[in-house]
Amino acid sequence: MKNLDQRNQIIEYSLKLNATNLSPLRSGNISLRAEQDNIQGYLITPSGKKYETLKPEDIVFMGLSEEVENNDIVNKPSSEWRFHRDIYVNKKDAQAIVHAHSPHATAVSSHGKSIPPFHYMIALAGGEDIKCAEYATFGTKELSQNVIKALEYRSACLMSNHGQVAFGKNLDQAFELAQEIENICHQYTIALKLGEPKILSFEEMKKVLEKAKDYKKG
Repeated sequence: MKNLDQRNQIIEYSLKLNATNLSPLRSGNISLRAEQDNIQGYLITPSGKKYETLKPEDIVFMGLSEEVENNDIVNKPSSEWRFHRDIYVNKKDAQAIVHAHSPHATAVSSHGKSIPPFHYMIALAGGEDIKCAEYATFGTKELSQNVIKALEYRSACLMSNHGQVAFGKNLDQAFELAQEIENICHQYTIALKLGEPKILSFEEMKKVLEKAKDYKKG
């Protein structure tokens, strides 16, 4: 089977979505940039299957210029295949993507607002705040466009009334970033219970962003 190692890796991290409660039950999806038969594309979790039942042959390969309507294989890709594809097309450094309906990120996303720099770790997502993509129906071109906009100069964002998405140079990095986003959202909800948190200045976040480059390399 082609790309067997990558397929198994996707299954491994899909199971981790459930095991860590980052995305319970069948929610969320995972993909890896890949090449098959000299076609540039990505491997993505299938639609509607429980993670514990996944087999390597269930993971779907999609070309970067391919539409689901043209995909004639038995397994259909996740309904969110479109923003996975568009992230790979627009973000050359994206090698792996984790989309999760993590509890705290989803709760914060329901307010449709960016998370301000109440904590310096926000810089791990690549900017001075964490953007929240405007709401659109799942699986649509509009949602994908909103996600790409929210990811400008960033490697993670919230998705209004939906959840979060993060990418990295490998699945380990993307998954860890998704966990960081969930933790930041948890901290933010606690901070708001105490009132309006102190917000770090733009100048301070510029310094933190420079330091974060080395932090990510480590």
